[in-house]
Amino acid sequence: MSAKVMERFPAGAPRGSWPAEEYAAALRAEGEPATVVMDLRQDAFLVVVPVRDED
Repeated sequence: MSAKVMERFPAGAPRGSWPAEEYAAALRAEGEPATVVMDLRQDAFLVVVPVRDED
């Protein structure tokens, strides 16, 4: 299984601000199984949804 990146957010958000988590929560409210992962190389949070590989 692979994942599709829905949005990228810089890791340097102001203290108390979680834009990636808020975006993922909005997607989950719409029925998308979104999660937040950290891209260490780009110093960013990614909101991803699983994509099933075609067999």
